[in-house]
Amino acid sequence: MSDHENLQKTKLLTELSAGQGVTTRINPSRAKLFVANGPDKGKTVELSHEKLVIGSGSDSDIQVVDRSISRRHASLYRQGNLVIIDDLNSTNGSYFRDVRVGSIHLPLGQEIRFGQIRVKFLPEEEILEIAPSSLQKLGPLIGSDQRMREIFTLIEDVGPSDVTVVIEGETGTGKELVAQAIHEFSKRKNQPFVVFDCSNQPRDLIESALFGHIRGAYTGATSQRDGAFSRADKGTIFLDELGEFGKDLQPKLLRVLEARQVQKVGADGYDPVNVRVIAATNRNLKAEVRAERFREDLYYRLAVVKMVLPPLRERLNDLPLLVEHFLSLHDEPCTIAPKSMATLKSYHWPGNVRELKNIVDRACALNRGRSDVDISTYLTDLDEVRTTNHLQVDEFVSFKEAKGKVVAEFETRYIGTLLRQHGNNISMASREAGIDRKHFKELMKKHGIQANSED
Repeated sequence: MSDHENLQKTKLLTELSAGQGVTTRINPSRAKLFVANGPDKGKTVELSHEKLVIGSGSDSDIQVVDRSISRRHASLYRQGNLVIIDDLNSTNGSYFRDVRVGSIHLPLGQEIRFGQIRVKFLPEEEILEIAPSSLQKLGPLIGSDQRMREIFTLIEDVGPSDVTVVIEGETGTGKELVAQAIHEFSKRKNQPFVVFDCSNQPRDLIESALFGHIRGAYTGATSQRDGAFSRADKGTIFLDELGEFGKDLQPKLLRVLEARQVQKVGADGYDPVNVRVIAATNRNLKAEVRAERFREDLYYRLAVVKMVLPPLRERLNDLPLLVEHFLSLHDEPCTIAPKSMATLKSYHWPGNVRELKNIVDRACALNRGRSDVDISTYLTDLDEVRTTNHLQVDEFVSFKEAKGKVVAEFETRYIGTLLRQHGNNISMASREAGIDRKHFKELMKKHGIQANSED
């Protein structure tokens, strides 16, 4: 079954926006032309199945005024998920990936250059309403929060199809659990579920780990090896931390998604694979596209369905339910003192649900079978508890000085917590913070924070 047919069978193909509970659907039946540079930058035109002419002349259907564009430069029209483009003997030519073309069929999400003007063909994203599930548990997921129950609905709807899914969310929000739940609701549930961590692979071996290699492909390749895609054949591959995937390998991943074929390192031919692809990242992929760190055509090929998981601090009413669930996983659980819940709800939870589970596990391990354990004492850093009572303001100093003290305190706690979360790995901590590694180290030096490892 084609992706287009899967799209028609899937009820909700959505993007859940962080903090808003808004959903959008990528609608492959509608698309637009977007001018990406030049005097007409930002101009959009809806594409149809009727042939349109783009050019600088006033008689063109899509007029783009630029000296590098011919009066009637090229014709284009929609055909399914493709845009059919024919150059009309233009002076400066039409280029796809810097290769001059006369006629080309481009999938949505791709870009072409007419003269010096870059033009993109983008599918439409529609805003939808999502009905929250009545469930508080779905597969390995727990939650009564409305946004989590909306995600439960999405999982049930997209699970049976084979469409690709992108899951965004902070570290520890449960992205892999969502991927597992989608797999469990799919027709592939009795087939392999292969997890591939894009951030935990040596850069010179990641291609081999993902696609495989043949004997003699490189020094040390003494035998042929299947990659993660081949091991996931007939099942699901989960690409974790996709935002770490380098631009040099992104075209190869795009080919796998489009042709369902992999090329082992050192091989001349391609091997067919039958996989469902689910990807996750703690980055905003659209922002990565805008920063030109992630290919836009790959984004649209992956994010047919996109979910953004809420951080734990935005679903604090789920804390009692989650704590109860984690306690039930222990043979000799302790019981939690009611007073500790108020403290837990005041905590910022930088490690999200994963951090909560670690705290419950630690409390149970050290207090087997005991009653009224104050679980809040096992927080990584009690100073991170954020209530107004902890914000000390000196009214006898200037506003600027008082603000500086609060900011300095926040930076110290934030940087220190991130380093603890990532085992003193400065590179990983700075990526999580979304700031340059050099600036991160400057903040460490400013506040006297030491790390045992920088690698």
